Amino acid sequence: MTNHNTTTWLGNMKFESTNPSGHNLFIDAGEENGGKSEGYRPKALMLSALAGCSGLDVASLIKKMKLEVDDFKIETAADLTEEHPKYYDKVAMHFHFYGENLNEKKLQKAVDLSIEKYCGVMEMFRQFSELIIETHFHKK
Repeated sequence: MTNHNTTTWLGNMKFESTNPSGHNLFIDAGEENGGKSEGYRPKALMLSALAGCSGLDVASLIKKMKLEVDDFKIETAADLTEEHPKYYDKVAMHFHFYGENLNEKKLQKAVDLSIEKYCGVMEMFRQFSELIIETHFHKK
């Protein structure tokens, strides 16, 4: 299957990018780079794609395993190389689960399945970056 996006220049440093889902997004540079900060930064968008891909896997597994989770978030932090072209050489992902009746073993299994088997964006990141993944459980 092929994904097809069209990214159109809107002038200055701003672009609009289509998506197969029908939801468009804007990409823009920061003011320090001649933009107006009216859209996503491309490298930050990559981190959102990584967290979103894995998050969808985990959310699906939470539903399939009938797990009780009040809240769930993924925090990502990444280090860029010093020289151009700058890319992420180290990425940390922190999975946070909140709730009173968290089944830590099954939730960890859901995270592991995503990072080891299901998340294609994770596999892409593995080609150029060291990944550090931690899971945190917060009982309410």
